[in-house]
Amino acid sequence: MTIAPDDARQAGSHRYRAMRDFVQSTDDTLPGKFEVTMEGVVHDMMAPVGPHELTTVHLRRRLEKEMPEEIVAHTGEPDVEDESEGIMRRPDVMVIAMSDMDVPGSFDPRTLVAAIEVVSRSNPDNDWVGKVRDYPLIGIPIYAIFDPRTATGAVLTDIHATPDGPRYATRKDFVYGEDVTIADWTISTDGLPRYKDQTSQPQP
Repeated sequence: MTIAPDDARQAGSHRYRAMRDFVQSTDDTLPGKFEVTMEGVVHDMMAPVGPHELTTVHLRRRLEKEMPEEIVAHTGEPDVEDESEGIMRRPDVMVIAMSDMDVPGSFDPRTLVAAIEVVSRSNPDNDWVGKVRDYPLIGIPIYAIFDPRTATGAVLTDIHATPDGPRYATRKDFVYGEDVTIADWTISTDGLPRYKDQTSQPQP
């Protein structure tokens, strides 16, 4: 049996909307963060407090000291969504113009200046693998990763076409203690918290 392309797209869209409805129904009812990728629903059992949340606070404050008033480092809702790709994500920090936040529903990922993730202790591949794939696919121009497990990170930029779809062409690694440039703004990584009792692990 041959499935027409339009029928396949319609089935894929229906599947995506079903997953999205499930994810949105879990807000404030189940622990952790739920997102939708091409593989299905991702559940990140991150701790609600501690080094992860403290890192997002430090990053937000340090960035907003450097950025003009019309640009914010937003944490929290809503998600960024590209239904055509079947992807709905919620970055830990979204660098975005305030004018682009004035929309109904989810943010358009292509309006973000940058997405920042603090690597989860429970599911690091979600940040180091899944989002490295998904964020260029949905048009987020800059992706910065901060990893409290290893006190390292990376800034990925320059989306380009590859046989596997859009990917970041440039990766700049850093270690905590160095200054990091995200878009037009440079911030310190001094004093960012680490996960306690975390043995050293190789970076992906």
